[in-house]
Formats: sequence, C-alpha cells, structure tokens
Amino acid sequence: QLQLVESGGGLVQPGGSLRLSCAASGDTLATSAIAWFRQAPGKEREGVSCISTNGGNTASADSVKGRFTIFRDYAKNAVYLQMNSLKPEDTARYFCAADPSYQHFCALVTEKYSVWGQGTQVTVSS
Repeated sequence: QLQLVESGGGLVQPGGSLRLSCAASGDTLATSAIAWFRQAPGKEREGVSCISTNGGNTASADSVKGRFTIFRDYAKNAVYLQMNSLKPEDTARYFCAADPSYQHFCALVTEKYSVWGQGTQVTVSS
C-alpha cells in the first residue's frame, strides 16, 4: 500500500529557499501523478504544483509560478518541490498527494488524489 512522507519544511526568511521531499514507501510512485497542496490556518487547502505520471507535464498555481519547481526522481521513488524567493504568504502546511492512475497531464484538484501524506510545515518569517 502506497504511503507518502513529506520532509524538508522549516523556518526560512523571506527571499529564502527550501526543498520539500515526498518519499514513497509500500509501492512505486512511478505510476502516479503527484501534487503538492498547502493549507494555512483558517484557509482552504489549495493546489501548489503537480506533475504527470511520466514527468512530462506540470502545472502550478499562479501564486507560485516562476518561484516553485516540481520534479521527480524515479530512481529514488520521490518527488520534490523546490521553493525559491519565498514570501510570508507561502507559510502553510504542505502536503504531497498521489493519483495512482496513469495521467498524461495533472490537475490541482484535491478530489483527484487518493493518497496523502501527513504534511510538513513551512514558515516564512523574518
């Protein structure tokens, strides 16, 4: 059974960078589309970035375009979110999620993803 574990969160100053990792166990990520979502206190969960099953297509929220990059490492059975030029409004708990059906494209729609990790906290503050 596929399980996801996020890591790499922490406290960073505005303008700084972090790389989040989503590691899989119990099954391969190679057949799944993967997405990162985030949720700040008192706000709804929102999609951040996603990547298709073969890694050929990605999508990102307008708020992170040009700053965040999602990529996957099939050999390590992991997906990463490189976050640069972080802003205080990026502060949230970040979750990775998997859609275990083969997807040529991906979408930032919560309901498409059936496997979720527990999240990792990102705090951007001076």
